[in-house]
Amino acid sequence: MAVVVASVLAAGALAPAASARPAPVSASPPPPPSSYERAVPPLTDDRGRTLTLRGWNVEDKANRGEDALSAITERHFRDLRAGGFNFARLLVFWDDLEPRRGQYSARYLHTIERILDWARKHRVHVLIDAHQDVFGPAFGHRGIPEWATRTDGLPFTPNPDDWFSEYFQPAVQRAFTHLYEDPDLQRAQAAMWQVLAERFRDHPAVIGYDLINEPMGELREGEDLPTAARRIEAEHLTPMYNRLARAVRTKDRDTWIFVEPTPIVGEGVPTGLGRIKDNRTVYAPHFYNTAMEAGADYDPDAGWIEAYEAAVTAYPARHRMPVVVGEWGPLNNALPNMGRFYREAVASLNRYSSGWAGYVWCYGGGYCAVDERGRFRTNKEQTATPYAPAVAGTVRSDTYDAGTRTYRLSYRAAARPGMTELSLPPTPRGWRVTVTGRAHVLGASSRGGWPVVLAWPGSEVVVTVREAGPHGRTDHP
Repeated sequence: MAVVVASVLAAGALAPAASARPAPVSASPPPPPSSYERAVPPLTDDRGRTLTLRGWNVEDKANRGEDALSAITERHFRDLRAGGFNFARLLVFWDDLEPRRGQYSARYLHTIERILDWARKHRVHVLIDAHQDVFGPAFGHRGIPEWATRTDGLPFTPNPDDWFSEYFQPAVQRAFTHLYEDPDLQRAQAAMWQVLAERFRDHPAVIGYDLINEPMGELREGEDLPTAARRIEAEHLTPMYNRLARAVRTKDRDTWIFVEPTPIVGEGVPTGLGRIKDNRTVYAPHFYNTAMEAGADYDPDAGWIEAYEAAVTAYPARHRMPVVVGEWGPLNNALPNMGRFYREAVASLNRYSSGWAGYVWCYGGGYCAVDERGRFRTNKEQTATPYAPAVAGTVRSDTYDAGTRTYRLSYRAAARPGMTELSLPPTPRGWRVTVTGRAHVLGASSRGGWPVVLAWPGSEVVVTVREAGPHGRTDHP
């Protein structure tokens, strides 16, 4: 089972500043299983608007030291925004931030801040992700520093052809156990997050902190992988997240905290995570399929998307947490069934989540969203659809029909006046926007853009966005 799942993950409208600050999620009794999906609460801002995040991961895994993050440029954020996206999950590495224990890199913090300034300029929300792959540099990857890596002398054998399988090496698994259990490493990890939170708590681009990417752990003798994953989530990740949340809150009381299960959730395994004692927490699973990450085409009859959706919605519904999927997207996106996969995946993600970040916004081949000229690679253009980044009211329904290229948003406007934002990605044929109810559209452009809807307080509003006909008719009300 470990070998099979080892190939599962071959990769590891910003409103004014106030909108990046959350409103607490109200507590309520756990819902019955039949209503899990409906009970997952939305992500909100401090005005009570419902937020939707759509975007991509932004990374530089190749450079470190003085060149750390140098592959990330302003172009990334300019192109994201121009493509209709409002969200970036920014990968940062503890080994770059604190290369020697207790010595934090001022240069690295400054570089992160420069990247956040680009995001602010182009109105892109940023999630700061404390990324790790196979623990860190002690095993030839990035993440937890070597000085924080303890293996008890257990063996490690690299496997370049299947790097994810290295998570199951004894030395790597023991390193996770020490990170979770050793008091001095607990304090060091908390201090690292306090440095980040104190530095970036007031930056208007920052919407959240992802406490650790794809955490793993140590399997016990005779334990199968799903059982081990649930135990690790219950016994190690839950206390770690509560510990780190308390540390972050000493420096930043407002910014959303994102928590991940183990990557095994991608197999449709319900998480064993317990309660995170913070009312500004987002559940942030990843959405990868074992067979597809190993190079197979999408199998529509396998029921993977349905199984994943059923498993992944139970925990956030029970604990009243919004969902934002932190990574998704196959490597071989041009296989025969991948067009259908993207349609069905986007529809599923939009049913229960407040957003997602595809992997990865870069210019080239492999997992890159776009080529060197910035054009979407095969099927990835299906991620760019109309949506509402912020809704000033209670959403009744929010759907997109890929077949007819039609987006519909129905909502009851809030009691206080507010702006509902729309994102219309560029299209040669243009868009036609219509609104029913006591509302009107400002700033609509036939070729795309970011119009807003102003509605009479308390009114029922329906917004319909359709791709224009072959002659580009774009009649606006």
